[in-house]
Amino acid sequence: MTRHRHLRRRPLAVLPLLLTVMALMLGTASSSSAGTGWWIPTARPAPDSQINVTGEPFKGTDAQGHVRGFVDAHDHLMSNEAFGGRLICGKTFSPAGIADALKDCPEHYPDGSLAVFDFITKGGDGKHDPNGWPTFKDWPAHDSQTHQQNYYAWVERAWRGGQRVLVNDLVTNGVICSVYFFKDRSCDEMTSLRLQARKTYEMQDYIDAMYGGPGKGWFRIVTDSAQAREVIEQGKLAVVLGVETSEPFGCKQILDIAQCSKEDIDRGLDELHALGVRSMFLCHKFDNALCGVRFDSGSIGTAVNVGQFLSTGTFWKTEQCTGPQADNPIGLAAAPEAEKKLPPGVKVPSYASGARCNTRGLTALGEYAVRGMMKRKMMLEIDHMSVKAAGRLLDVLESESYPGVISSHSWMDLNWTERVYRLGGFIAQYMHGSEGFSAEARRTKALRDKYQVGYGYGTDMNGVGSWPGPRGTDTPNPVRYPFHSADGASVIDRQTTGERTWDVNTDGAAHYGLVPDWLEDVRLVGGKGVIDDLFKGAESYLHTWKASEDHKAGVNLASGASATASSSEWSLFTSYKPDRAVDGNTKTRWASGWSDDQWLRIDLGAPKPIRRVTLEWERAYAKAYRIEVSDDGTNWRSVWSTSAADGGLDTAQFPGTTARYVRVHGLERGTKWGYSLREVGVFSS
Repeated sequence: MTRHRHLRRRPLAVLPLLLTVMALMLGTASSSSAGTGWWIPTARPAPDSQINVTGEPFKGTDAQGHVRGFVDAHDHLMSNEAFGGRLICGKTFSPAGIADALKDCPEHYPDGSLAVFDFITKGGDGKHDPNGWPTFKDWPAHDSQTHQQNYYAWVERAWRGGQRVLVNDLVTNGVICSVYFFKDRSCDEMTSLRLQARKTYEMQDYIDAMYGGPGKGWFRIVTDSAQAREVIEQGKLAVVLGVETSEPFGCKQILDIAQCSKEDIDRGLDELHALGVRSMFLCHKFDNALCGVRFDSGSIGTAVNVGQFLSTGTFWKTEQCTGPQADNPIGLAAAPEAEKKLPPGVKVPSYASGARCNTRGLTALGEYAVRGMMKRKMMLEIDHMSVKAAGRLLDVLESESYPGVISSHSWMDLNWTERVYRLGGFIAQYMHGSEGFSAEARRTKALRDKYQVGYGYGTDMNGVGSWPGPRGTDTPNPVRYPFHSADGASVIDRQTTGERTWDVNTDGAAHYGLVPDWLEDVRLVGGKGVIDDLFKGAESYLHTWKASEDHKAGVNLASGASATASSSEWSLFTSYKPDRAVDGNTKTRWASGWSDDQWLRIDLGAPKPIRRVTLEWERAYAKAYRIEVSDDGTNWRSVWSTSAADGGLDTAQFPGTTARYVRVHGLERGTKWGYSLREVGVFSS
């Protein structure tokens, strides 16, 4: 987009000439999509990957005016630039051509003996044929986590197959970078994020050059929902920048002491927003100064826990969960190569099997960052947060009626699915095998129907995860090539790059170009209904984004209002009078006498529309209470109640009503003390 042209490297202005010369010298790349049309580049470099899709990509909207298309809510186009630059081998694009882009890391030659990260993540000895172009004997593959899966032409094939939104999460981890044997650049996380953002804009320029100049390519970076809608209506791919990193803005914590300030957070958010970032994780893998994380399991969990210690000086700490939600079990599997990095005498602790929750939640700095993202109309990624942190995040978003919450790849406790949908958020499932993906899609189908939302997937390609393996050609319902895309307009055949042709039945989801093949496999296993919900994903994602952009903070009608109570606790040193709950200061509070039947009454001064009340409890909370309203302060009617509250930040939402008085009526205490409220908010929206 023109507003970001200052971020691009100007040397790429020579790309149209370079690509034209290459095409003249080498000839046109063979592809089943050869022909003419707005979707066919006039200067594709040659040699290059085939696309193997025919037919014009669909444009416009459906009969209801909704955009159509699939959403990948979690991908890592530029992670080869992360972790010191040698963890993920190969590039998403190269002006020097595919032979330069799709080649292995130098230390992997001649047989992969030094592919250390490959055998740490995959097992075995890491040995493999390192040659990429043109043979691709051993990579990319569904079970290789160290080789490029996001080559631009493979992404193009996914777009041609019906995908219309791609969230490119800029990703890195300073500790992994620092301990990995091979690197060729700084391990500073913000430096890496800046580079990856720049490279994404360069990729846009690279593709534009094939189509005749700026703005003409199918790969369009967007910074607001209106741009995204326009791009999708044109039949192109809307690319959204996100961030997934462990210690953003330098917000690590060492021995539980934060290494960043509110000023660092504001500067960091402003910089990321200027780069075009519109969604973000506040923590990832390691506990940081903002929030605790959802644990990894097995040997990977042990390795990450070692990284946590090396970064923070502390291992993960667990406790009994207080509700039905739980973090992933840590597991006790050994990770010898990672454990060698620990200082002499230091060992990874063991954990009680029943203690499944991280002790660390959303910190005060984390809550400041959440509110900073809301102020900037950004979307918050809830995956990777501990249940303690995620629960508080959802509390904050509910108290503000802020819809911008995303679960992009199945790392949220699934018990919170409806909470996310109720807010107006968007959910995508990790790119599991077709059987598992379809089963989970069916499990949540009723909720999607209830809230009339679409669905997404998160491929997490180049994200050091795992991808669907092959179901085999002997399955009774294999993918049969060629097949039609979900909209019916395109015909998709097996994908060929160089001398290698991939088949999802025998190769699984080996690279991004096989996303359409995997979706066809999902259709065969899960049925058309799953695909229909996924095809509604683009509209639902844009709805969440637009609602976030349109959000306006409500006016607290209770601020500074007159307040009375059934009782107030007495203290020689401070006041716990009722007005302390409406003074705008969460460091003061109203506290009642130590018995069940107590109330706090707020006089709004005149009848006003009311539909939401927020309650910030001190430790002494109400387990059961009612929200009551009155026109005269004498005759009360209940508009909301609960008997299973757990303290913290509560939000009571109810059909709009008009009243002058609002009363919080405590019925049963949650502790041996009375009721204690730091702040009460009353809102008309």
